[in-house]
Amino acid sequence: MAKDMHSPRFISTLTKNTVALVLAGGRGSRLHNMTDWNAKPAVQFGGKFRIIDFPMSNCINSGIRRIGVVTQYKAHSLIEHIQKGWGFLRGEFNEFVALLPAQQRIQEEWYRGTADAVFQNIDILRGYNPEHIVILAGDHIYKMDYGEMLAEHVRSDADMTIGCIEVSVAEATGFGVMTVNEEDRIVKFSEKPAHPTELPGKPGRALASMGIYVFNAKFLYEQLVRDADTKSSTHDFGHDIIPYLIERYRVYAHRYEHSCVGVKDGVQAYWRDVGTIDAYWEANMEMVNVVPDLDLYDKTWPIWTYQEQLPPAKFVFNDEGRRGEAIDSMVSGGDIISGASVQHSLLFSDVRVGERSVVKDSVILSGCRIGHNVKLSRVVLDNKCDIPDGMQIGFDREEDAKRFHVSQGGVTLVTPDMLGQSIHHVR
Repeated sequence: MAKDMHSPRFISTLTKNTVALVLAGGRGSRLHNMTDWNAKPAVQFGGKFRIIDFPMSNCINSGIRRIGVVTQYKAHSLIEHIQKGWGFLRGEFNEFVALLPAQQRIQEEWYRGTADAVFQNIDILRGYNPEHIVILAGDHIYKMDYGEMLAEHVRSDADMTIGCIEVSVAEATGFGVMTVNEEDRIVKFSEKPAHPTELPGKPGRALASMGIYVFNAKFLYEQLVRDADTKSSTHDFGHDIIPYLIERYRVYAHRYEHSCVGVKDGVQAYWRDVGTIDAYWEANMEMVNVVPDLDLYDKTWPIWTYQEQLPPAKFVFNDEGRRGEAIDSMVSGGDIISGASVQHSLLFSDVRVGERSVVKDSVILSGCRIGHNVKLSRVVLDNKCDIPDGMQIGFDREEDAKRFHVSQGGVTLVTPDMLGQSIHHVR
């Protein structure tokens, strides 16, 4: 029996009878003005993707082809992306990506917490009749085989399993932290503790929640109803559901290294919470490394997305001081580098860089226009910024801070609104 429970057929049966819920309703306020008009999962990443493409792709590659996307905050661009890029599943095979906005189906309120967001769609979940439900945060960058986590959940006879990753004690203060016994059963959970519990035998390391949960479906329904009836609850998995369950039921930790994908020997499993401007900039900059920790060229575990049909990137002019070039960089379809130099930077689709401009250590999102003789260093340009001729950003922190947002790590975020270029026309 133990052998059968490790077989590919056993895992494929589990994933076929599973529904995944991607919680994609949050703003992501630590990204500041980048989420003024978009939910965090809709923010672009890695040259042509959006953050939500990573958990969605993990579902497809794991064999989970029934997916609900729970939306709320400024969800238009996210919904549009899902409709355009994730409509290839076939309903006649009982495959789907269902958009689940806050509809006030159960009560006349918006989603009040992560648990409430699932509870308010409980009738829809029951209608799908799954055996297991995987709940995913929609705002992290990683590659993971959820089938392996499901199998471990069943083998442990768990009521709930929580995906966990080892982090430093300093990082752990921003996460839910687990204390486990020798069988990885969770015996204590602390939400963003000031003094995280260290892992036995690993000083300075702690076990943090990844915001990935596996539940037996009927058990989840019971707990959501109980939590909804508890007036003192904030209706959140981290604050309410997990602490309650640990004391009464079988809750286990699933270690990310058991199911991560594409990790080389001796390398820490890749997982990024790109929740701050510095973390977002750094994770994108990692993509242009000679051998990045996250392999976007891996055909065995591809990341799917929607992309416009654009012409190839083009580099023009070859004069001294007016040479179209990109060095240690990634560029995307529709980009034109016109007599300019792009150095250690990542350019998304449909970007134009004008003559004698220099872009260095920067992340340039789709649709940006960079004029002539512009100098950019350690900059994140939000979608559709139009940088006028001669502007310099990233060289004088004090001056930049008067118009733009300068992060703690010295990365300058520039949005169209900061430039006085309204692209949303609300008035």
